[in-house]
Amino acid sequence: MKQSEYEIINTVEKLFADKKIDLFIGYEKGTLPMRTSPYFLSMQDDIRKLVWNSFCSNNLAVYVPRLKTIKENKRPKRIGILCKGCDSRSLVGLIKEKQVDRDNLFIVGVSCSGIIDRRKIMSKLDGQGILDVEEEGDTIIVKLKDREESFTRKDYLCEACLNCAYPTPAVYDILIKTETISPQAVIPDPEIKEFRTKPRAERWQVFEEEISKCIRCYACRDACPNCYCKECFAEQTKPKWLGVTNELSDIIFYHIIRIFHQAGRCIDCGACARACPMNIDLRLFTRVLVDEAKERFGYEPGVSIKDQPPLATFKTEDKQEFMTEPE
Repeated sequence: MKQSEYEIINTVEKLFADKKIDLFIGYEKGTLPMRTSPYFLSMQDDIRKLVWNSFCSNNLAVYVPRLKTIKENKRPKRIGILCKGCDSRSLVGLIKEKQVDRDNLFIVGVSCSGIIDRRKIMSKLDGQGILDVEEEGDTIIVKLKDREESFTRKDYLCEACLNCAYPTPAVYDILIKTETISPQAVIPDPEIKEFRTKPRAERWQVFEEEISKCIRCYACRDACPNCYCKECFAEQTKPKWLGVTNELSDIIFYHIIRIFHQAGRCIDCGACARACPMNIDLRLFTRVLVDEAKERFGYEPGVSIKDQPPLATFKTEDKQEFMTEPE
């Protein structure tokens, strides 16, 4: 067990002992190698099952709005949560939108060196079954039936991690610094830059080709902390916004509305893209809105609780040529 895991376990144990939390959300080892699962535990559960490693990919903030109404002895249940930088920024957004009460949260922050994209590693193994995976500093060791393969972690990080400028949580009650790993430089995404420079017709063609892979499983919606509506527009019948079909027009309409709901809110955690079983590059489109919000309004979602979201405030110097001089 790594030192950081000891610290996390000891911290959570003390939080329960001091009655500061009623529930804790963290990670446990998955049933398959290179996977972890969200772990919801109370004082009676096995705290030693908590893990922290390079495969803790889920954005745990997605579960907090679903738990906020749970009462414990006629008071809101106090929730502890393990947060990477992206999870923390998602919580900041939820707090601003009054979906989470900060007073009922205890945030255990962990400095993050990036999450491994298991799909990248599996693509190098030609379908061979993985028996186990170990981490040794900057190296990921994959154990196969007849041999071991080593991978340099920085070459197999999730795309969102390569572009992450805030690996340390923005808001926390306790911060646990993880083992020293080579610092990851923030790498601008050339694909997104290239996409933004394309003419409108070419951008639409890329969007249409990518979205046409969608099977309407809604995994992107369910993995996203910003998608907390009790009834999704995609499933409403009064009014009915779109057909529940695999027609391309319905698929495109669903994604356009969902993506634009992320304007000024998406923190680019990549949860939607990781959840997609069809490997649709959803970040290519949501990231455009992240960059637009920063360029037009100087706003980065999730960085500060005090800053007002750009769509909830107004400044006389705000650019508005997109309304007066459309492309």
